[in-house]
Amino acid sequence: MTRMTAADAAVHVLLKEGIDVAFGLPGAAINPFYAAMRRVGGIDHVLARHVEGASHMAEGYTRAQPGNIGVCIGTSGPAGTDMITGLYSASADSIPILCITGQAPVAKLHKEDFQAVDIQAIAGPVTKWAVTVREAAQVPRAFQQAFQLMRSSRPGPVLIDLPIDVQLTEIEFDPDTYEPLPAYKPTASRVQCEKALEMLNAAERPLLVAGGGVINADAASELQTLAELLGIPVIPTLMGWGVLPDDHPLMAGMVGLQTSHRYGNATLLESDFVMGVGNRWANRHTGNLETYTEGRTFVHIDIEPTQIGRIFGPDYGIVSDAKAALVTMIEIARDWAKEGRLKERSSWVAACQQRKQTMLRKTHFDDVPVKPQRVYEEMNKVFGRDTRYVTTIGLSQIAGAQFLHVYKPRHWINCGQAGPLGWTIPAALGVCRADPDAEVVALSGDYDFQFMIEELAVGAQFHLPYVHVLVNNAYLGLIRQAQRGFDMDYCVQLSFENINCEEINGYGVDHVTVVEGLGCKALRVTTPDEIGPALERARQLAREHRVPVVVEIILERVTNIAMGTDIAGINEFEALAENLEDAPSSIAALT
Repeated sequence: MTRMTAADAAVHVLLKEGIDVAFGLPGAAINPFYAAMRRVGGIDHVLARHVEGASHMAEGYTRAQPGNIGVCIGTSGPAGTDMITGLYSASADSIPILCITGQAPVAKLHKEDFQAVDIQAIAGPVTKWAVTVREAAQVPRAFQQAFQLMRSSRPGPVLIDLPIDVQLTEIEFDPDTYEPLPAYKPTASRVQCEKALEMLNAAERPLLVAGGGVINADAASELQTLAELLGIPVIPTLMGWGVLPDDHPLMAGMVGLQTSHRYGNATLLESDFVMGVGNRWANRHTGNLETYTEGRTFVHIDIEPTQIGRIFGPDYGIVSDAKAALVTMIEIARDWAKEGRLKERSSWVAACQQRKQTMLRKTHFDDVPVKPQRVYEEMNKVFGRDTRYVTTIGLSQIAGAQFLHVYKPRHWINCGQAGPLGWTIPAALGVCRADPDAEVVALSGDYDFQFMIEELAVGAQFHLPYVHVLVNNAYLGLIRQAQRGFDMDYCVQLSFENINCEEINGYGVDHVTVVEGLGCKALRVTTPDEIGPALERARQLAREHRVPVVVEIILERVTNIAMGTDIAGINEFEALAENLEDAPSSIAALT
């Protein structure tokens, strides 16, 4: 057998599990692990400026490619606690990331040693497993189990906490014969799939709702195949956006209270049957449950048993990995097609397409300051089918989902449930590291952008180029809009007179100067006609300098984006499109 430190053994396990990059910050209690990475080799390292940023970089890395698992590293104390937001974000969206923390010596865990904290207890509620490994011989097996857990059933994050003396202890470990443990995925039976399809086939106006579980299972092609075999329109959730190209004839639009299309909500309300695959029935998708469920039959397929019936009781539920269920349903559908058992759905599909062609929101505004809708119109013109969008939360994200177009899975990378401000910059860097040749476009409001702006220096240092569209109204826009219900505008203004930058006219932070000070490039836009050329210039600068390039667009201070509490009663605050000239980069105008 081979003797090595437990930290060396852990690094060997990472390599065997396919890890070749980590995001993090060295520190005293984790330095033995960094020494092992240096000694063993094979794992690149991206130095974050904040450990929360490292955890979001790991998220972006995981979300970008099937099979990826992002790794973030720091100490147990402030680094581990800083990672909690990333762990929560990953857990909420079923994203596997591995956080590795360095801890005080085992004998001092109960003595309030410097930076010693019970990170196992703190991280437990937002991970699939959090553990402080107190026996050095258990270290490689703890890592082995971590990867099995992250990949099994509903994916999710794990935290492994390593006391410094445990890291340094020598153990026996043979990396050459190490093998990953098989992941467990529940699989729908043929009988279950037949029953679900019989219920669907009996309906007149059925829909498929595709959630993030379809993306996680790398099953977008199977979802599309099944939809095409059955001739059934598809409603992706926010986390499932991209399972079908937006211009696919069966793509019926998104449903929800905020990140939705008018035609998507209208189509859901016209349906009589909904089969959800890999989705959670999140409240911002469903809104008022009585409206959402009334007059419809539901089948729910999800990998997590306790998700079925959590929000409402479906008429039939199946516990299964999305790909496994879809593969079996495709086999059944093909058999039924040969037998002539499948209903003809062309009139239903045509009705859905008619709504998609006509129920549009206006984007072509020439106002100065710029209306946000115009920003997304110009983004659609400049950025193509291969663009990967990254964003988190706010009016910018909501409007982006209403107006942008996504054509491929994992090309809308969004922190869906947790929505932490500051997520976008580090997540975009993780996506760039995972797919260096991709065109990555991030989208932020000014407050999200300011939360972790320091991570732009990481992009400059490690040459991670992308374009960041910053829509600046000097407001906490989503919170301001929500405060309308309380008849107030309180503590949400970011505007102030910047004594060093009169040209931004009271919009507060001089983002261009800050961005350039961090080693990146920045452009500022104040009129609609400047947006397209600035986006094109940003692409050129990113390619030339291999750094993030920010395009700041000064918006009107107050815009209320369409939303509501019921999918049958969305408030449309702005003008609706009367013709395609009002929405010249909509899917209707492009097809």
